[in-house]
Amino acid sequence: MADYNAPQKDWYLILGACPTDDLQVLKQKYQKLVLMFHPDKQRPDVSEEEAEQHLQRFIDIDQAWKILSNEESRNEYNLQLRACELKQSWPVDAHITLDDMNWDYETECYSYTCRCGGEFILEKDETQEVETVVCCDSCSLSIEVKKGT
Repeated sequence: MADYNAPQKDWYLILGACPTDDLQVLKQKYQKLVLMFHPDKQRPDVSEEEAEQHLQRFIDIDQAWKILSNEESRNEYNLQLRACELKQSWPVDAHITLDDMNWDYETECYSYTCRCGGEFILEKDETQEVETVVCCDSCSLSIEVKKGT
C-alpha cells in the first residue's frame, strides 16, 4: 500500500463517505459512483476533457474502494489520517533534529530536556518517521523532531 503519512487524497471524500461508515455503506456508495463514472457508461456527446475527468474520477473511486474495503489498509489509512490531524493541530514548543537529542545506549532511546525539567523521550523505532511530535513526560509541552540535520 502507498505511504499515507501526508495523504494526497481523501479516500472517504472521494466515496462521499465518512470514517464511521460500515463496509456495507461504503460498498453502496462505491457501486453508485462506479456506475456513474464508469467509462463504458458515459454519454457519447461528452467532450474529451470531460471524459478524461470522468476516467480519473473512476480511477480514484476504484482506488478508494480498494483501500477502504480492506480492513487492514483501512485501519492503516485511518491511523495515518488521525496522525495528520494531530500533527496539524498539535501545539509545538520547539523544532529540533535528532542531532540535538542525547542518545542513551542503555535504554536505546533519545532524550531532550524540557524547560520544566522533564524529558522528551523518543524510542529508537519512532525515529523512522521524517518528523515526529514528542510530548514531555512531565508537562504538556511538545517538540517536533526531524530526522537528520
